[in-house]
Amino acid sequence: MCRIIDLSLLSNRLRLIVVFIVISAVYGCATTKIVHEEYQPEEYQPIELSVAKGDDVIGRLAFVTLEKGDTLPDIARHFSLGINALSAANPGVDIWVPEAGKRIMLPLSFILPDAPRKGIVINLAAMRLFQFKGNGESLEVLTYPVGVGTEERPSPTGQMYVERKVPRPTWHVPASIAKDHLKKGDPLPAAVPPGPENPLGEYALYLSKSTYLVHGTNKPASIGLRATNGCIRLYPEDVKKLYENTPVKTPVIIVIQPYLLGLSNGVVYLEVHASAEDTDTVEFDRVYKKLRNIEKESGRTLDWSKVKKVLAEARGVPVPIFEIRQENGKGVAEPVEVRHPDELYGRPQILELKTDAWSVLVVDLPNEIDAVRLAAMINHQGPQIPARVLSKNGSYRVIAGPFNELREAKDAIKRLRIDLGIDGILIEPVRKR
Repeated sequence: MCRIIDLSLLSNRLRLIVVFIVISAVYGCATTKIVHEEYQPEEYQPIELSVAKGDDVIGRLAFVTLEKGDTLPDIARHFSLGINALSAANPGVDIWVPEAGKRIMLPLSFILPDAPRKGIVINLAAMRLFQFKGNGESLEVLTYPVGVGTEERPSPTGQMYVERKVPRPTWHVPASIAKDHLKKGDPLPAAVPPGPENPLGEYALYLSKSTYLVHGTNKPASIGLRATNGCIRLYPEDVKKLYENTPVKTPVIIVIQPYLLGLSNGVVYLEVHASAEDTDTVEFDRVYKKLRNIEKESGRTLDWSKVKKVLAEARGVPVPIFEIRQENGKGVAEPVEVRHPDELYGRPQILELKTDAWSVLVVDLPNEIDAVRLAAMINHQGPQIPARVLSKNGSYRVIAGPFNELREAKDAIKRLRIDLGIDGILIEPVRKR
């Protein structure tokens, strides 16, 4: 039940310009003390962590200073985060044109779901997958951000297992998805072979729950969004690691846990992924009872105002709310400072515009920031449509290209119309005399 999903299907240009800003406007702020340590991965690797016995919290919060040209999707992908998590942790930061020099939080600490620590556990509320290796005193966790099903077509929950694995899978288009695309003027073939147009990416793990998969994607900017027809979607580099490390018959548990309680070094943490408007009563009551039990067993009263603040902000990061004891002189782990990578992994590359190639005029805007934002959004469509901003006579043109062949330019015009509601204008190449 997977489909080619529009990163942002909008009916007009105004909504296109502002849609992703809304995501980051609903969260509150928190003050944190920083430990000035530097960490810089030389190359991409998933978040691979060990879990101490009796602990539920893994990883460590970090901060990085943005540079000119950064987008939050590029930062998110480099550090194996979903865009939802990064945006929630940094309210008010423009997703597509963040301010250069701004320091943002990397939410690289996680409370493990309340589920058996075996095989694969996916928390749909956190949009995060956890893969457990080992047992007893030595337990390792690999964790990846995921894209999940929409409200209309949600991902399944419950216990299942990996039934089979397929490299370079063919996508057999379900009738319901073919119907949806036909309504938009985008007829799909019965099957899409491996390649850049295949929404399953390079690797797929088929679950025992019929028609549901854990797979890659040709739309990496959708990781961390409710953007699928129920399948679990990973960054291309992440699904490769997961595929290599997951045997057939591996158990898979999918849960929805928006309220997470965890213990680490004698400190109780609370992590919330649901706003007050989206309260899950059953899950909330479960966590509330646990908090009351902590009070009873410790003989002390919780600071309920702090709990209420964490619930209201719903920033999706573990927040210390209660210290039961301090173990081995350890308490709350302070965030670390991360040096900005020399090159962000997976950032879309934009080729130089050539006058002897085809291109497309996307739009002409009076505001430079709006134009840069739109160009960034187009660059993060999947597969990528290269776009940049050119200024002319006080206005700012968003130009897509270069395209070596006419059919490529026409395909870009079609995708701009279907995915983003924009009518691009074909620009012919300048022929040399």
